[in-house]
Formats: sequence, C-alpha cells, structure tokens
Amino acid sequence: MLDLAEQGPTLGPLAGAVRRHELSRGAWVDHLPGWVRGSDAVLDTLRHDVPWRAERRTMYDTAVDVPRLLCWYPAGRPLPHPVLTAARDALTRHYAPELGEPFVTAGMCLYRDGRDSVAWHGDTLGRSAHTDTMVAIVSFGSPRALLLRPRGGGGGSLRFPLGHGDLVVMGGSCQRTWEHAVPKTTRPVGPRVSVQFRPTGVA
Repeated sequence: MLDLAEQGPTLGPLAGAVRRHELSRGAWVDHLPGWVRGSDAVLDTLRHDVPWRAERRTMYDTAVDVPRLLCWYPAGRPLPHPVLTAARDALTRHYAPELGEPFVTAGMCLYRDGRDSVAWHGDTLGRSAHTDTMVAIVSFGSPRALLLRPRGGGGGSLRFPLGHGDLVVMGGSCQRTWEHAVPKTTRPVGPRVSVQFRPTGVA
C-alpha cells in the first residue's frame, strides 16, 4: 500500500483486488470499491482548489446549462493533489499490458447535489470513436450511481454505486458499444467529484 503522508490518503492494491465484469461486444468494466482510502482531504482540495467552470451547451436549438461543473487537466499540467498523480501512475502500471500506453489526462466533474447529472453518452471524441481504449474513473464524496447500457438497446442496464474513493475502469469497446450516465436523484446527497483518467487523444 502507498502512504502519501502520515494519516493521509493511501491507495490499495489493484492486482488481485479489482473485479472485471465482461459485457457484450468486447466491452468490459473493472470495479474496485474503496481503492483510495482516507480521502476526505482529497475531496476538500478538489472542491476548493480546482478552477471549476460552468458551461452552456446547445440542445434542440436552445443553450442550456451543463448540470455539473467541469475542469480539464491536459498532459503535463500538475494535478491538484498528489494522490491523483499516484493513482494515475498506479493505473498506468497495472493496465499497461492491455492498454499499451499511459493514462495522461484528467477530466474532472463536480456534482454539487442530486440535481447535477450527466446524460447517456459514450466518450467517443477522438480515437475512442473507432479504437478500443480505457477510461478510469475515481470517485470522491457522496455516492452516486453510474449506469451502463448497450447502445441501441437489446439489454438491461447495469448499476455501479460509486462512493468515496471507488474506482471504475471502462475498457475494450465500452465507449463505442455501450453508454453510461449519472442520473439525477431526489435523495439528499452531498457533493461528489469524478476524476476521469484517459490516454492521449481520448475525450
């Protein structure tokens, strides 16, 4: 286990701990609850030190607010907490035999409460539109459900409750042949930050 500071965040092992769920059409999802331990300080840093921005996007000829706050860390930009750098390095080491390249970028989403969400989609901007790849997500804060379903129907949806320090990795053809969402909830929930690690050219 990696100690970053006395009483600070630690990363659990990946080998022998992460559980793979084989999906259809060459897609898979790895899931590991509680991978980052003692991560309250990480959530506090992410909430207050990340330069979050609000965005508006066009939907049905109308500009609407994106229901979450966003920040993007391209390759070479320092991440806001050392445990995130350690997590990216650990993910690269573990998945290098399959992925064949490192995780280099970090996209971040702040879900302020249950009204914030992300609609059904696949990360198909860039190489992931035609090439198998991986997107690794580490969650901090209040648990929210990540749902997955096959594109075009033909199967039920899967539900992964992502809580404080949980890891999920979507791999193979997952971005092209499945789609995922974080739905709104009427339950009283606190803030959650999703950190998405990706290889170069995947967005």
